[in-house]
Amino acid sequence: MGHGDLMSRAEDVADQFLRLTKHYLPHVARLCLVSTFLEDGVRMWFQWGEQSEYIDSTWSCGHFLANAFVLLNLLGQLGNVHICVWLLPSNTCFALFGIIALQTVAYSILWDLKFLMRNLALGGGLLLLLAECREEARSMFAGVPSLGHHSSPKHLLQLGGRVLLVLMFMTLLHFDLSLFTFLQNLVGTALIVLVAVGFKTKLAALTLVAWLLCINFTFNAFWTIPSYKPMHDFLKYDFFQTTSVIGGLLLVVALGPGGVSMDEKKKEW
Repeated sequence: MGHGDLMSRAEDVADQFLRLTKHYLPHVARLCLVSTFLEDGVRMWFQWGEQSEYIDSTWSCGHFLANAFVLLNLLGQLGNVHICVWLLPSNTCFALFGIIALQTVAYSILWDLKFLMRNLALGGGLLLLLAECREEARSMFAGVPSLGHHSSPKHLLQLGGRVLLVLMFMTLLHFDLSLFTFLQNLVGTALIVLVAVGFKTKLAALTLVAWLLCINFTFNAFWTIPSYKPMHDFLKYDFFQTTSVIGGLLLVVALGPGGVSMDEKKKEW
């Protein structure tokens, strides 16, 4: 079997998967995407004292403002995630963007490149969710495409979401001299480039979903670590952030790459 035949068969499998799951895949994608906000909101409730003390000691803002920060995070996340999953109003996406920005500053994530890239990737998932909220402007005349179709706000949001999502995979690359690591980095880099430029997008995104699922359940198995150990919380945070990026990739599969992509340009050739 030639390379072209193998690729065509793989794309057929991806198309069949999308046909079978098209009715519930967007809901699963949105649930995965907001899972890190849900987990963090619950964490704020159960670790209220610790979180408040950390903010107070870091910023010397006093107990009132520290507790207000924890309350804002708790209500902002738990109050918006269920709306995002089922109703999709765009203002809830902006509220979650605000939560990401607030936490990035409050927890000094700006100075930690790995966590900053993961927060940006999470923001990319929200951009895709925001793109799903938007309705395409209809042409004034039936059957006549509107001007600037490929650069419409929805398509630009999809492009931005795809590009930011790949930052998650940049944090997974390892640099050592083993052959396995080299091949893993090579394949992973090729896949994230395909998603970013929107070429063979559904197949590349589904492959990355499978890869991330394997990594997540293998290396972020927080349930195997006693809850009193700090590593438990670290792995739990990592697990749900990775799950959110998986949700973003599933949205790419469900919605397609958008107008600003090589897959869309191929239709014109």
